[in-house]
Amino acid sequence: MKLIDFKNKAAAILFSLAILFGLGVAASGTVEAQYRNDPQYRNDQRNQRNRDRDYRDQRRRERDNEWRTNNWRRGRYNDGYPDLGGSVDFRQTALNAGYNEGIKAGRDDRRRSRAYEFRDESAYQKATKDYSSRGGDRGLYQTYFRQAYANGYADGYSGY
Repeated sequence: MKLIDFKNKAAAILFSLAILFGLGVAASGTVEAQYRNDPQYRNDQRNQRNRDRDYRDQRRRERDNEWRTNNWRRGRYNDGYPDLGGSVDFRQTALNAGYNEGIKAGRDDRRRSRAYEFRDESAYQKATKDYSSRGGDRGLYQTYFRQAYANGYADGYSGY
């Protein structure tokens, strides 16, 4: 008899605790829902989002200014090639074409066990691959092309 009474009391206590816990959870959800509709709460949340956005914008401006400062100090570009003029696209086209041609020639010479010499290659001497007269001066294009060709040849010959 005592064991049954003990089980009943334990079950009643656990049931009571479960009900109290459930009411506590339900009440907190209701309070939170009411709190979200509070105009002051919404205003605080809006202000926090604005502060976060302002902070991100400020950090972005600082990074941009740092980048500009560093790049103007080193020159307009940070790729190891001098800035001799011409538009960005014109310069980049010449550098890409020269590097790609140089790396192909360097790999070919390495594969055929030829001596390291890129100045006798016809692509280096002509230096007009992908050149368009609309882009800019041909001599400037050839200068960029040949500098990139030399770097590409070195990378191709060494196995990169």
